[in-house]
Amino acid sequence: MGGMDRVFETTRAKGEVGVVEKKVFTMPSYTTLGGKTIRDVRIGYETYGKLNARGDNAIFIAHYFSGTSHAAGRYAHTDEEPGYWDAIIGPGKAIDTDRYFVVSADTLANVNTGDPNMVTTGPASINPDTGKQYGLDFPVVTIRDFVNVQKALVDALGIRKLHAMAGPSMGSMQAIEWATAYPEMVERVVAVIPAGLEADPYLVGMLNVWTAPILLDAAWNNGDYQGAQGPIKGLAMALKTITLNGRHPGWANAAFGRKSEEGGDLLQDLSARYAIEAVLDKVTTDRVATLDANSLLYTAKACQLFSLGHEGKLLDAVDRIQARVLMMPAASDLLMLPQYAQKAVDVLRARGKNVEYAVLEGEGGHFDGLLIIEQADAVLRKFLEN
Repeated sequence: MGGMDRVFETTRAKGEVGVVEKKVFTMPSYTTLGGKTIRDVRIGYETYGKLNARGDNAIFIAHYFSGTSHAAGRYAHTDEEPGYWDAIIGPGKAIDTDRYFVVSADTLANVNTGDPNMVTTGPASINPDTGKQYGLDFPVVTIRDFVNVQKALVDALGIRKLHAMAGPSMGSMQAIEWATAYPEMVERVVAVIPAGLEADPYLVGMLNVWTAPILLDAAWNNGDYQGAQGPIKGLAMALKTITLNGRHPGWANAAFGRKSEEGGDLLQDLSARYAIEAVLDKVTTDRVATLDANSLLYTAKACQLFSLGHEGKLLDAVDRIQARVLMMPAASDLLMLPQYAQKAVDVLRARGKNVEYAVLEGEGGHFDGLLIIEQADAVLRKFLEN
């Protein structure tokens, strides 16, 4: 059903995953939930730890909206930053790679097409039928499609049972989708900064706001910008909006206050900026070159479409869940509001499911699910061990 390159040995210091190698999983074809076939599917993935003989000590980590499979470790000793959940993945950490075989994979239509360490099939890929980039000819993909491709990878790796399925933000969507799509395989779900059981209409609207600058940029050209720079201005504004929506006023006040950019005179120069404006612009400039606008549109659509069992069948899907579930929102999250997690907990408990609830306390907003995840160390250890 698919193929993988060889598994590389890694070196590590105590408590660290160490240097990791990106691997590639391939499928000759995949048929989407919408009935469209994608040929020559490729996604990147990483593994940490070893699979036991029973094939039942695996934990799958699904990434967030603008993330990749790089959940832990470093690609080189000289890398400044490790994977996004390195604080909780590694020898002796909450997700202990001396005990668990950890797998993380890039999604279909991943937005980070300019990242040399990311592998995905999406609108920026070459359509084997035309020899050109898919663009908007790429089929609509859903969270279930992400999960189905991951299932093929899991099977190819020899995994028979997932000790846990975990992820932050869009990763939480994938985690809970796994528990409904393949309930017999998933023992635990860890949904961090979660959307709940389906995308709330407010979240759907927020995602619409994220994509609007791209659609309004003339360089987008209805998705056909092959060989061109593309809608850089629209993509930059989309990224700036995403970044700010992922934060909280407490973070902005603590980090910047009302300081102006160094050297700027707000009373004399219309182009002078506040410090927070300058930082948002810098974040945008640093990231925009590695992102693909069409892929962002497709990923946003996948998140908007997220609903367990799909429209009108949510409770049927919930009833299929066999896994224990841990919902972990961030108290200051203004994107995936804590009430989404609480609503999900209420529904799960009403249907007789085993569900726990814990909160990340901070003022970092949605990003607290990445930046202060070590706060959840004890809760995660207990949940994974029981």
